[in-house]
Amino acid sequence: MNQFSIALKKKRRTFFIPVLVLMITLLPACAALEADPDRGATTVKQDVFGDSFTAVKYLDQGWTPADSLWFYTITQGSNMMPYDFFLALEQVGKSEPFRSNENMNRYRYLPQKITSSNPDGLPVGFVKDDYKGKEYLGLTCSACHTGQINYKGKGIRIDGGPASADMETFMADIVRALIATLENEEARNRFVKNVLSRGNYKTEAEVLADLKKYRERLASYITINYSNLHYGYARLDAFGRIYNRVLEHVINIRELKELLRDPRIMGEHAMTEEQIKAITSDAGTVLSGVERDNIVQNIVRTLNENNGWEALGRLRKKLFNPPDAPVSYPFLWDTPQHDYVQWNGLTENAGLKAIARNTGEAIGVFGSLDWTERKGFSLSSFINGQGFYGPHISYYSSVDVHNLRLIEARLLSLQSPLWPEDIFPPIDKSRLANGRSLFNKHCVSCHARIQRDDPDRRVVAHMSSSSDVGTDPQMAENSVSYQGFSGILRNQYVGMSVGDVLLDRRAPVAALLTRATIGVVATPDQDKWFLRRWIDWLSNLAAGFRHNEIKPSIKHGDYDPDTTANPVASLKSYKARPLNGIWATAPYLHNGSVPTLYDLLLPKRRAGDPQDGEYRPDEFEVGSREFDPVKVGLKSTGYGGFVFKTDIRGNSNAGHDYGVRRTADESDGPVDQKIKDQCTDETIKDELMDKSIKCLYPMSKEERLDLLEYLKTL
Repeated sequence: MNQFSIALKKKRRTFFIPVLVLMITLLPACAALEADPDRGATTVKQDVFGDSFTAVKYLDQGWTPADSLWFYTITQGSNMMPYDFFLALEQVGKSEPFRSNENMNRYRYLPQKITSSNPDGLPVGFVKDDYKGKEYLGLTCSACHTGQINYKGKGIRIDGGPASADMETFMADIVRALIATLENEEARNRFVKNVLSRGNYKTEAEVLADLKKYRERLASYITINYSNLHYGYARLDAFGRIYNRVLEHVINIRELKELLRDPRIMGEHAMTEEQIKAITSDAGTVLSGVERDNIVQNIVRTLNENNGWEALGRLRKKLFNPPDAPVSYPFLWDTPQHDYVQWNGLTENAGLKAIARNTGEAIGVFGSLDWTERKGFSLSSFINGQGFYGPHISYYSSVDVHNLRLIEARLLSLQSPLWPEDIFPPIDKSRLANGRSLFNKHCVSCHARIQRDDPDRRVVAHMSSSSDVGTDPQMAENSVSYQGFSGILRNQYVGMSVGDVLLDRRAPVAALLTRATIGVVATPDQDKWFLRRWIDWLSNLAAGFRHNEIKPSIKHGDYDPDTTANPVASLKSYKARPLNGIWATAPYLHNGSVPTLYDLLLPKRRAGDPQDGEYRPDEFEVGSREFDPVKVGLKSTGYGGFVFKTDIRGNSNAGHDYGVRRTADESDGPVDQKIKDQCTDETIKDELMDKSIKCLYPMSKEERLDLLEYLKTL
């Protein structure tokens, strides 16, 4: 045997032995993942709303314990703050950790115990993420898309279900805690000591510098996303915040200078060329993350010194849009099988757009966007529409596109939960036949039936104009009307349903988001070593173009179509989807304005309605996870939760009144407007109406209960 063969055998042995040792080492961890029926869940004795559960159960949704734990801890490139900071941060005025299970449960994030994949016992969806050699606290999809309902002391975890989280208050309290840490000497000393003990910072000065930086960065996030409408639990204006994150990063230095010197915006605080030069220093055309942070700090400091708060407010309004249309966190089962997703069908699921959708979500939860301007050849630039050669934007970021693709693939096997008759009262089977008939009569034309565990299932979303469905229009209107400065994206093209649209100085934010997310998806991950970077990049593109079985298609339903005059007109509509698992997704309607399914089958009280009738509640409480199996929803009174008021713009509980008021029967096709008017005119006596006019009449209470019982079975 020659020397080369001997050397090769040694190399193989040298490589094989460590791999074998690693596999043996990982076997207990993998076995632990499979063997833990609680999937890391811990219990709560009693919380601020009186909720408690002493055991946790998972339902059969097609996922193993390992699938759930992987989903809870898979990173996506989210960098909220240094990881050590979150572990060391204390609650305001207390020495207890901010991240304690009790405190995190107060915001309705789901507490977890220590597991091999979660060594610090963080709540569901909170993870340690790495970027450019530093460790950050990150959020995953599961933070907003894992639900739990409690019943008689037992917690039922719903993978892919809507969270009850109050992210708005959580973020505000994080900033308050950072400010208190800086201002209180004892708290600051404890914080610095605990951070240094973890070994990632060398000096107190480094810790304090980052503490100030992240206080300002997160405070800026809250200021940018301020809204007069407070969300409460179980909902968030995620798109409003994602829109603003994109606008924050696409603004270019030229546009910003013009705004700072404009007296119509800045008033008496319009800045001189000398001030602008001092604020913007040597920033390039495309602002890096560091440059953007410095400029924001300089603007705020300059205006504060001159009592320019009003000018700062006007500048914010000019650059950003208020995220004042909170919606319920959507449930995720059947999402990869949809042709269009999001409450208003914003995103087509075909090709790369499925991964781009997840990329937008990662941007919204603090993905770092280190976009730069480059020259020369770029394959990524060609894919995202900027050409093969010449000046182009490189969309470098912390977003882990490869993991986002893996998440989307894992969701293919997630199924909706079935009503657990071993926990809840059993379904009254005597009501099912009539309930099914009522579903066929009132619901199935929009909410199609599907087989929850069919691997070949497809979901065609049914879109309805927001004016027709009658629910709160704020979210749909914002999607259509919100615009922003295109900045570094100006003069690029975005493919829309009506063709390619040129991005002018100001453009629809929905189009800017599409352009930005495709750019990030098409850019290799610079934070990975060379070979891994390009292998992941190629596999992501191949998966988007080849393995995604959802192909481009037109939207189904009755809505305002996109036109050359308004290429985003179709977004002013809402989506109806199959109702399998709907029992586990309270509160209801897209904005969470109805607490239970029974309430959804009641009318919104109007002027002239009798006082002794049953109506949807105008106010109710949210925050409790305690389940009501009779009305099918969550406990909504008597525990001091967040008070949801439906008379506020964005909170309306009107609309979607199928089966609760007299309407025209369109099951056999569209009905003439005259007939619709006759059907809905309740001053016309039923016995005098033309028998040829087909009208649907409100359900009785017994019929509502029949339909409700059937909905439990889906």
